[in-house]
Amino acid sequence: MHLQESGEMYLETILILSQRQRYVRSVDVADYMHFSKPSVSRAVSLLKQGEYLTVNSDGFLILTEAGREVAEKIYERHQVLTQLLISIGVSEEVAEDDACKIEHDISDETFLALKRYVRDHKKD
Repeated sequence: MHLQESGEMYLETILILSQRQRYVRSVDVADYMHFSKPSVSRAVSLLKQGEYLTVNSDGFLILTEAGREVAEKIYERHQVLTQLLISIGVSEEVAEDDACKIEHDISDETFLALKRYVRDHKKD
């Protein structure tokens, strides 16, 4: 199953929430993303079908290995792109928003080059 941008965003959100709290539920995702509960429910169903996440008997969302891999990749892109945009003078809020738009479409080659650039030009 090819994952669309929205699926990547859901996985990234579940990863972020799981770093902040012990358990993540669909309602937490809906609150964080400002989406309706039915929209989240549909996305969770699709992500379960694609084997990107499971839901335990208590209703907690758990990323599978494949889901965690996608989520970590997208989250890393978000962080690096945000850092790069801020470093060139973009406000933090705009940098966050723009990074979110770019992170899903940028090629691996370009992202790795930007990541090297940020690393090599990081101010200590």
